[in-house]
Amino acid sequence: MKVAVVKESLAGERRVALVPNCVPTLVKAGLEVLVQSGAGQEAGFLDQAFAEKGATIVPSRDDAYAADIVVQIRAAGADANQGAADRTRIRQGQIVIGTCDPLGEAQAVAEFAKSGAALFSLELIPRITRAQSMDVLSSQATIAGYRAVLLAAMELPKMFPMMMTAAGTLTAARVFVVGVGVAGLQSIASGRKLGGVVSAYDVRPACREQVESLGGKFVEMLLENKGAEDKGGYAKAMDEEFYRKQRELMASVVAQSDVVITTAAIPGKKSPLLITADAVRGMQSGSVIIDLAAERGGNCELTKADQRTIVHGVTILGPTNIAAEVPQHASQMFANNVTKFLLNLVKKGELNLNLEDEIIRDTLVTRGGEVVQSRVREILGLETKPAVA
Repeated sequence: MKVAVVKESLAGERRVALVPNCVPTLVKAGLEVLVQSGAGQEAGFLDQAFAEKGATIVPSRDDAYAADIVVQIRAAGADANQGAADRTRIRQGQIVIGTCDPLGEAQAVAEFAKSGAALFSLELIPRITRAQSMDVLSSQATIAGYRAVLLAAMELPKMFPMMMTAAGTLTAARVFVVGVGVAGLQSIASGRKLGGVVSAYDVRPACREQVESLGGKFVEMLLENKGAEDKGGYAKAMDEEFYRKQRELMASVVAQSDVVITTAAIPGKKSPLLITADAVRGMQSGSVIIDLAAERGGNCELTKADQRTIVHGVTILGPTNIAAEVPQHASQMFANNVTKFLLNLVKKGELNLNLEDEIIRDTLVTRGGEVVQSRVREILGLETKPAVA
């Protein structure tokens, strides 16, 4: 069975779905690995490095799509233009694995289903212990949280650490992190390492211990937030009244911060508005907001996706693909996730489509010409159908 990795085409996407060090593991599992020429170049992985590890370099995307399984960073709705172009290359019974944005771009997934191929969406990896090594959202959020702090440090017109010098004492930068998921936790850790005074807030009170374990201060807000966490451990969307009260309470904390990093994103839904234009107006000139939820509208009212905006002297950045700015390590982590996923899907070189396996069942979005994932079917207004082996 052949597995191929293709070159990403989305502007600014510098990652690659497999790296050379993963090739021997896949070969040992009975897979033949094909790599589209140049697929890893922007991440620092040259064709020669893949070939030395046992992969076969193929010249074109068409050659890569001749494989039984195709892996990529962005498939279907996660790269709408290329996803549409690739449908002419996909055949009945083929398998495509990648991030697909099935909850945000369900119609693109429905179009993909017409090919008859099986599409696995890695965003839908369940949050269970056995799947932790396959969790691409967590691995890429780690990169995003780290990078966000570096972007803030470069934009801020002051240094992060407190310094006592002969020329006077420099106060430490005050960093406020909103949302204590994986990205938020990494932002807290990185902000502390740079010497900032870090505080954080999350609707889930249980996050307090995690924040304090990293040396941050957990910000209390007197809000009724029962049911703020779903069964998978993710923050749930709350009603507008909750967010209104939250914005009012948060404004005073934001006003006292030099840097605000927001990470509150809800899969397939508009990001909750947490920082209003009035709250931005209350910040000191020179302050910085890094909005990691910009892809779905942003947590800040003034965020513009992939743009640098300055309002009232406050710099607001809204990166939508921040992990791609650290392509080598981001690719390494993503590739390890994909390799573990493949090893669970392929046994002794043969496909093992076991729908009793929660990982396989939850991530399988299309099969046999239909959308089969229950959450995606619901978005499309289709009747929910039981998974069939």
